[in-house]
Amino acid sequence: MSELVISVSELTRRFGATTALASVSLSMPRGAVYGLVGANGAGKTTLIKHLLGLLRAESGSVRVFGLDPVADPVGVLSRIGYLSEENDLPGWMRVDELLRYSRAFYPAWDDGYADELRHTFALDPTARITNLSKGQKARAGLLIALAHQPELLVLDEPSSGLDPIVRRDILGAVVRTIAAEGRTVLFSSHLLDEVEEVADHVTMLSRGQVVLSAPLDAIKESHRSLNEAFIAHVGSAATPAAEA
Repeated sequence: MSELVISVSELTRRFGATTALASVSLSMPRGAVYGLVGANGAGKTTLIKHLLGLLRAESGSVRVFGLDPVADPVGVLSRIGYLSEENDLPGWMRVDELLRYSRAFYPAWDDGYADELRHTFALDPTARITNLSKGQKARAGLLIALAHQPELLVLDEPSSGLDPIVRRDILGAVVRTIAAEGRTVLFSSHLLDEVEEVADHVTMLSRGQVVLSAPLDAIKESHRSLNEAFIAHVGSAATPAAEA
């Protein structure tokens, strides 16, 4: 069996009286695209924050590359590329300044690959971030996430609000290329058709619980579509709204 990139066991997290994650367990071997789906408030972003070490497990365990992301943030984060829906980039910087700034954080940063991505994404190095369109900002954020060639790429609702052409460019090409190189992608989205196009394995969350986790091919053997499977296990369609 492939090395486990992500291993979560009986993870529980509460915020006051609200249980955001309830005894969540899942494992993700290296070299595949994992889709994490759920409606608004299902727990997707809370789970990802635990993987990034931004939240500490109240009970249960979280391991990324076999490491505790809270106890060893440098050991974990240096091997992860991360892009979220918020994608908060410093608006006052130019694209070339953003690249130089980001390079300092990643020992494995690849200048040649970063420049290749900048050309692929048609980003003007002299343009200020604040003047970029939403799609261009998403491309810039993805460039930063990819330029150090991370072992794990985490995309948390990266395409919300983007037009279909940008979504296709960002998701289709990138996740398939990375998985083909033996690296791993965790892709969180409420857009089920999007997940169905790129994922090898799908985990569904509902009210903080895993209700289904299986290879996409196995899910489609018993359901006509991922949306049908979602309705069967969750009881309603995924809502087109980003998770808080």
